[in-house]
Amino acid sequence: MSTTPASAETPTEDRSTVRALLRLWPYVRPVRARLATAACVAILASCLGLVIPLVLKWMVDGPVADRDPAGVWLGALYLLLLGLAEALLFGLRRWLVARPLSAVEAGMRADLYRHLQRLPVAFHDRWASGQLLSRGTTDLMLLRMFLAFPLTFLLVNGVTILVGVGIMLVQDWTLGLVILGPAIPLMIVCGIFEKKYARVARRAQDQVGDLTTVVEESVLGIRIIKGFGRHRSQARAFHELSHTLRGTELRKARLLAAIWAVIVALPEVAIGAALVVGAVQVADGSLSAGTLVAFLSTALALRWPVESIGFLLAMSQEAATATDRYFEVMDAPAEEPGPSAPASPRAAARGDGLRFESVGFRYPDAPPGSPPLLDRVDLHIRSGESMALVGATGSGKTTLTALVPRLHEVTSGRITLDGEDITALSREELRSMVAVAFEEPTLFSATVGENVLMGAGDGAGEKELGRALAVAQAGFAHDLPQGTGTQVGEQGLSLSGGQRQRLALARAVVGGPRFLVLDDPLSALDVHTEAAVEAALRQVLADTTALIVAHRPSTVLLADRVALLSGGRVTAVGTHQELLRTSAEYAHLMSGTDGHDGHGSRPVLREDREGEGR
Repeated sequence: MSTTPASAETPTEDRSTVRALLRLWPYVRPVRARLATAACVAILASCLGLVIPLVLKWMVDGPVADRDPAGVWLGALYLLLLGLAEALLFGLRRWLVARPLSAVEAGMRADLYRHLQRLPVAFHDRWASGQLLSRGTTDLMLLRMFLAFPLTFLLVNGVTILVGVGIMLVQDWTLGLVILGPAIPLMIVCGIFEKKYARVARRAQDQVGDLTTVVEESVLGIRIIKGFGRHRSQARAFHELSHTLRGTELRKARLLAAIWAVIVALPEVAIGAALVVGAVQVADGSLSAGTLVAFLSTALALRWPVESIGFLLAMSQEAATATDRYFEVMDAPAEEPGPSAPASPRAAARGDGLRFESVGFRYPDAPPGSPPLLDRVDLHIRSGESMALVGATGSGKTTLTALVPRLHEVTSGRITLDGEDITALSREELRSMVAVAFEEPTLFSATVGENVLMGAGDGAGEKELGRALAVAQAGFAHDLPQGTGTQVGEQGLSLSGGQRQRLALARAVVGGPRFLVLDDPLSALDVHTEAAVEAALRQVLADTTALIVAHRPSTVLLADRVALLSGGRVTAVGTHQELLRTSAEYAHLMSGTDGHDGHGSRPVLREDREGEGR
């Protein structure tokens, strides 16, 4: 099953290989002088190889015919010097391209990574991570290989063939025409091969991305796989994708074998025919033996440039496909940074808090005609107030909170912070004002301290870190082997779910944000830890404006007021006690499995929050 978005698949029938590869020019331009020098050196080296047959002609018609051993030794010295010069020039070419092409690859990889960071969340929702990884690794490696070898040698071999054919025509035009006989059939075959290989190359590179996705998911989900004993089914899924990729690679190999057979066979037939015709001409005295030797030596010297056409075209097609795949990501529109300065003074609006004004939202990939997930949401969270957001599974609570830091863009209406439309702020400025903590916490392969301080400014240090860990009741961090300098490992899976959630909460509060958005931040905590966190969190909430997604009364009671989200709209706002009396839906959501009205020590929602949608 492909994990590449359909919109990203480029129809190879309409694609121009040259046009695709020309998109690499901005990256190649800074090193163009060195690449051009390397190409000239390679052309010179290749043309030196064509001088060798001329030396042979001189030796056969001169010293050999005249029985002059000294002349033969002199010719041998010329051949040795030409061979050494050719080898040194090819070595120089390799040295010239190695460093600049490594820089090109590194620059492209850095641009890709930087662009991925700026792409909206909706893009990452559509794309499998394995597809993005394969573009940043396998595809860029193919492009470096293309720039290092096929790009140069398509030019070098083309010039070599033209020069070689010119030499042969000058020596004997009739034999030259014999050698040129297969040219037209070869061009037709190469054109057909190029189109077929382009389709297969694209399919193979997409399948590499699918396989990368499966491997990555299996590694990150190894606990689930082992816990449910699903290693065999995962192995089958991997084997199926691997088998599919193998079949595609074999298809590529068959195409390459076919073109190689044609490219090798036709010139060999032409050389054989030229040998017969030339031998006849030597026998009747119309051609010298040295000329025939030089002609055939030149023809044999051109075998490699001609035979290499097949795999050079194949590598060029793979590079063109890799270029298409790279720019499919680079062409995706990034988030606009927003204005660098506020459109209007904010001082007068300070204290207005967080407002949702007729906010509507639907996902870009939602089916046409489907109702919006959020529809005319109106909500005002006063400055310094905490608002709990409650609703049934899939009601859009998480999506509504994601609109505040502009992880998604509102479809209609607007959101304001202290009277300022969030679209009038740069994203950097907006996200410095708003801190978020998600229900599913994400930690990075870094130390505990580095993970927490990601939520603070550059000047934050141990003091802020200690305060944030105390609020989140994450004192366990000090007891780790290296304290807050302990590496937590990929995804933080070396920690428990509750520990990860507390560190994510600490990251949200460490910077003392003006606005705080929490998506059920205490769901993984035990009763006693939750009570301790709530007590410390109340002090933080007293100094900020907060929107808290809540699934149980213990979290709701952290807030000053509660908003009920139902049918994509806010249908009720009030205190916890008011909504228990006036809203049957709210009372139902807050009721525990034992039928209590929500005043118990730890009642939970009936809904399975694992099914929480966007």
